[in-house]
Amino acid sequence: MTLSDHIADKSRVVAVLGPTNTGKTHLAIERMLGHSSGMIGFPLRLLARENYDKICRLRGAQNVALVTGEERIIPRGARYWVCTVESMPVDRAVSFLAVDEIQLAADPERGHIFTDRLLNARGLAETMFLGSDTMRPIIRRLVPGVEFISRPRLSSLTYAGQKKMTRLPPRSAVVAFSASDVYAIAELMRRQRGGTAVVLGALSPRTRNAQVEMYQAGEVDYLVATDAIGMGLNMDVDHVAFARMVKFDGFAPRQLMPMEVGQIAGRAGRHMNDGTFGTTEDVGPLDAELIQRVEEHEYDVLRQIVWRNNELDFRSVAGLLRSLERRPPDGELMIRRRDADDHAALGVLADTPLIRNFATNKAAIRLLWEVCQIPDFSKVMSDEHARLLGRIYEHLIQGDGRLPEDWVSRLVSRLDRTEGDIDALVGRIAHIRTWTYISHRGTWLDDSKGWQEKTRAIEDRLSDALHSRLTERFVDRRSAMLVRRLASGATLLGHVTEDGEVQVEGARVGQLAGFRFEPESGNLGEDERAVLAAARRILKDEISGRVRALQTAGDDAFTLAATGQIEWQSVPVARLVAGDDVLAPRVQVLDSALFESGQSDKIRDRLQSFVLRWVRRRLEPLFALDEAQRSDARLGGAGRGLAYQLVEGLGTLARFADGDPAGHVEKADRAILTKLGVRFGRKSIWVASLVKPAAAEARALLWAVNNGLALPAPVPQPGRVSAPRVEAVPDAFYEACGYMAVGRLAVRIDVLERTAGDIAERAKDGPFATPVELASRIGGRAEDVEALLRSLSFKQVQAEDGSQRWRRRRRSEPQRPRQVAGTKPGAPKPALVARSLRGREESPFAVLKQLMTAGGR
Repeated sequence: MTLSDHIADKSRVVAVLGPTNTGKTHLAIERMLGHSSGMIGFPLRLLARENYDKICRLRGAQNVALVTGEERIIPRGARYWVCTVESMPVDRAVSFLAVDEIQLAADPERGHIFTDRLLNARGLAETMFLGSDTMRPIIRRLVPGVEFISRPRLSSLTYAGQKKMTRLPPRSAVVAFSASDVYAIAELMRRQRGGTAVVLGALSPRTRNAQVEMYQAGEVDYLVATDAIGMGLNMDVDHVAFARMVKFDGFAPRQLMPMEVGQIAGRAGRHMNDGTFGTTEDVGPLDAELIQRVEEHEYDVLRQIVWRNNELDFRSVAGLLRSLERRPPDGELMIRRRDADDHAALGVLADTPLIRNFATNKAAIRLLWEVCQIPDFSKVMSDEHARLLGRIYEHLIQGDGRLPEDWVSRLVSRLDRTEGDIDALVGRIAHIRTWTYISHRGTWLDDSKGWQEKTRAIEDRLSDALHSRLTERFVDRRSAMLVRRLASGATLLGHVTEDGEVQVEGARVGQLAGFRFEPESGNLGEDERAVLAAARRILKDEISGRVRALQTAGDDAFTLAATGQIEWQSVPVARLVAGDDVLAPRVQVLDSALFESGQSDKIRDRLQSFVLRWVRRRLEPLFALDEAQRSDARLGGAGRGLAYQLVEGLGTLARFADGDPAGHVEKADRAILTKLGVRFGRKSIWVASLVKPAAAEARALLWAVNNGLALPAPVPQPGRVSAPRVEAVPDAFYEACGYMAVGRLAVRIDVLERTAGDIAERAKDGPFATPVELASRIGGRAEDVEALLRSLSFKQVQAEDGSQRWRRRRRSEPQRPRQVAGTKPGAPKPALVARSLRGREESPFAVLKQLMTAGGR
């Protein structure tokens, strides 16, 4: 048994069949994401890209790959693969595999690819085929053990009769089957209805998306299209009107089949919204039987699918041609694919003497076949395309498998021109897409990635120019309504001023603050939706430019506010949130509806590097301590534990009689820590240099971020030795800032420790009166000195002369426990251990706890 047979035996195969708008794709994606890995093939690059973006949002871009003939995004360790059906890497083992629109196995041009996937592509655990119920008998015959799931349409589809073009309701799509018919109808709609979007199969995905976005945004209420809308475009269409019922199928004009009518009409009424279909007056009413079949989704089942042999013979060109012409294994269900473009190209090149002289071994013949598979996106398989394929093969075979850079550059540069009419731009886009495909053949060009970027940039420029021409021609600029004057997709009609004001047709429509658009409201009347949509479109280039500017800006361009927000150009663009380490908070970019794929990640990465440097500059001693506790072999367990606690406590630890963190630290460890700036006081252990204002502000901010709080109180002003203590503020906050809570004050640690030292000296001579002269040192009053004495374990007693004196509390005398602000008496002290290390037996704090417990025994 082969591996594929074994997989077929183990894998569950499901066919999910039904008409349009049944949620089949949603189900497949949901099932795929329930597996550890998966792959799904779509019939169009446009569909693949749309669903790739959707899955990236659900699972993260690092887990999702996109593979089409013209685009490859493959992160290391990608788990989910979104592809066009032709580009599916079916030799890759995945748990789940799905193929969309499986009924295309009957398509004369591409059917053999879908048939191959139906017969051979399987997931390790589950395989799913999506499509029309017309495929049910063939799937049952060819796929043993298949399970069928029928999906009913989510909304109804009703025939609405024939209407004049000028009487079509808003949100209508008018369908014809040639570019000339589409253009003529679009001109009429422009004159009669103010404008229309245009969709043809010859448009690039970028142009098609721009036209659809214009329609979706409400800038125009009508769409004129070929049957390109029948697959892959989900739009808010309420009514589909057929302006023609005859199409040219590559061989001859013919009437639309009922299933084709249903596929196109099914674009109306998406999701739970009902839709209607009908005809224009030139076509006349539809046949009653056809209407019934479309409304009830009853179509003739498919009798045959298209097949082509995939076990090719590369021993000779003649053998390769013969293997392509091999008969299908099931002559009843399958017909052999004829006149495929790659097959036709091979026939042309095989008749060329020079090509025959080169194609004399398996490697050379295999390379010839790869060259023949370069697509002709103009769909005419002209002599010009065949000549291009011949030159490519000659260069590859003579140039060690590489194309000469100067030759490629010369041909590509000729296409980088945006002048000309619609047809000229369509032709250039078809040619540049061919070069984009070639650039993804990684071994054919020395700088394949660079050529991918260059050809994609040219395609984008040409696509934008084509969108502009279509809009100029088919959207009425003379209309008094602003919505009808947003020509050229708003790119030429709007701009952003230096102070961020967004204008469309000279009217202020909002403000761009950082990366967030704040629309004006209330002054745009009934056109508000369309105008704001246009404004958002013109902001795409502005946002891209701002992202690039932020990426290249120096650290001095950013400000980290006390609120934890990061500002750029005086506008908040991100904020800090807790990370895995108290010294390494994460950057969270403020959400913006204007971001395109990857832009937020670029901003986050740049700001993350800024934050890490900002923290390190202010708190370098803590990084030194962290490094020491991790890697300094001279430090014992207790020393490492103390260093770890100091880092987690942001440079300050309180010393308590019931649990001194330095109680088990050896003398040698103390010496090492002292050299690192650690000071051992009577009430605390602290890092001396971190009491400076800049460090104190940074410590306060990190404490707030790490605890998921806003700053509970202002950081004491520079030069202040103390500040009034706020009862609701945790003592841990003051300690993180380099202060200790004493009574009604928070006293700076170095000042407090010097004062505590003076008190200790005074106590050597016996009981003493309250040293009120120390009140000015700590910035307080006599009562604050008394609070400090009590915190140092001194007790007030009555002397023989009746006066009040202070002496050190004896060990046998109970002491009032230290209460942290915001906690109940007797509650445990706040944990200083980072969330990421709590409960870990190997952490330095756990080691210290074990040592202290052992010592207590």
